[in-house]
Amino acid sequence: MAHAPRAARPIDPVLVVIPTYNERDNLPLILDRLHRALPEVHALVVDDGSPDGTGELADKIAAGDDRVHVLHRTEKAGLGAAYVAGFRWGLERDYRTIVEMDADGSHAPEDLPRMLAALGDTDLVLGSRYVPGGSLVNWPKHRELLSRAANLYSRLALGVRIKDVTAGFRAYRREVLEKLPLDEIASRGYCFQIDLAWRTVRTGFDVVEVPITFTEREIGQSKMSSAIIREALLRVGLWGARYRAEQVRSLLRRR
Repeated sequence: MAHAPRAARPIDPVLVVIPTYNERDNLPLILDRLHRALPEVHALVVDDGSPDGTGELADKIAAGDDRVHVLHRTEKAGLGAAYVAGFRWGLERDYRTIVEMDADGSHAPEDLPRMLAALGDTDLVLGSRYVPGGSLVNWPKHRELLSRAANLYSRLALGVRIKDVTAGFRAYRREVLEKLPLDEIASRGYCFQIDLAWRTVRTGFDVVEVPITFTEREIGQSKMSSAIIREALLRVGLWGARYRAEQVRSLLRRR
């Protein structure tokens, strides 16, 4: 018997969390694009003590726009820690949807309306580069190969069906973030994205991928490093080993 489709649930108000470190030139551009695409959404800039004055510029923008908020952190502690701080800030307020988005322009705010529309009947929407309709613009081939390999490795190790589990452009319902153990999340780099997507699936929430156009940044430098890659390889391998061990124990208990 077919199940009736779940009624769309409210998603407003929406908070877009934008971590920054030395993004002074990019920040006003991305905020302008965001509010052209979605005038009503709020943005939280989480600045990790940028020496280039990004935090101070964010304060100036926020002083003239009540849709923009700023959270200052005293040190560069990694992408994961910045997002968790932003999530907590949003959960302490009345936001129903919390979005992750980069400050460097690689995530097009113009794609966000489609992502939010899809959130009406699911729990987490990923802006995906690797589903039909997704695309990459001006990304170095070695970065694309690394990204595709990381996604394949994660799918095989963790048993998830998500095509772009490393995606950093995503929209969560607050119920997901309220349920996830944010205190336990120690991942720092883009491994954080794998961690949260996998936890979301294992907790029983629904995940949908929406195609986006991912564009290589034009201003500034990528924060990707060999340390971030090593962290992802080690953590995902460990999680995968534990996951397979749990499966084996479960099978043995059934005998």
